[in-house]
Amino acid sequence: MESFLREFQAEAGRALIDRERELELALCCFVSGGNLLIEDTPGVGKTTLVKVMARLLGLDFKRVQFTNDLLPADILGSQVFDASRQSFSFHRGPIFAQLVLGDELNRASPRTQSAVLQAMDEHEVTIEGQTYELPEPFFFVGTQNPHEQIGTALLPESQVDRFLMRIALGTPERSTQRKLLERHRKMAGGATFDFHSLRVLVTPEQLAGWQRSAAAVHVSEAVSEYILDLFDGAHGRGWVLSPRASLGLQRAGQARAFLNGREYVLPDDIQEVFLPVTTHRLAQFSRVPGDPREAASMARTLLEQTRSR
Repeated sequence: MESFLREFQAEAGRALIDRERELELALCCFVSGGNLLIEDTPGVGKTTLVKVMARLLGLDFKRVQFTNDLLPADILGSQVFDASRQSFSFHRGPIFAQLVLGDELNRASPRTQSAVLQAMDEHEVTIEGQTYELPEPFFFVGTQNPHEQIGTALLPESQVDRFLMRIALGTPERSTQRKLLERHRKMAGGATFDFHSLRVLVTPEQLAGWQRSAAAVHVSEAVSEYILDLFDGAHGRGWVLSPRASLGLQRAGQARAFLNGREYVLPDDIQEVFLPVTTHRLAQFSRVPGDPREAASMARTLLEQTRSR
């Protein structure tokens, strides 16, 4: 699996520049069976990263642009009357795909944001009393702009907690932007990158098998105690972390160990995924939700001051 990870990053590098770390975390999230939240300013490559992931993993992909007038039915689908048959039939929305991108999720109303909660949690949707299963494997990736930007609405804590990981791409360094400009100059006629030129490296069925294998990776009692020590450290400092976060941290650690060719989890695995799994969930008892910068600082403090067993 370690060789696959390197191959995956190299192939993705044809479309993305200097994003090896983010690609590893995103792949780890998918192998964990979790949902991914990407938070950053517009124009840094959030959508491109998701489209690359969909292509390399051979997943059926749909993109939904969230706006303030988007309705739940626009995502889930609706019952449509068929005049010829004199009956209603269900027309499936874009949520019925293996990888769904909710672009600029926090630009929609809270009602529309919450429409995907059941899909994220249970991989099914219920419409007018009828439950429909989603394709497997199923992943939901949400992108959101910083809260201080105009036209955004805070995601409810219940939805944020359902994202296994949150990552930020950040503004590229000068050297990375130089490579980007050079690559664009070499494209004939200002053409955009052809995502279909990327090789499909794995099938959805193989990916589902990897999920089962990752879930079977051994977690020792010492590693479990280390996870609990990290969470006790947060609570002892007046911060809240949900039990779902501890389970997610263990799953992400198992996935990272699996991708690195190991059948057991090391404390290093937990440390590598700790910030992406916890910073969007950390909140102070007296102030919910917590400030993202303070939460990231607290997460780093916990890693520095909590020793592995």
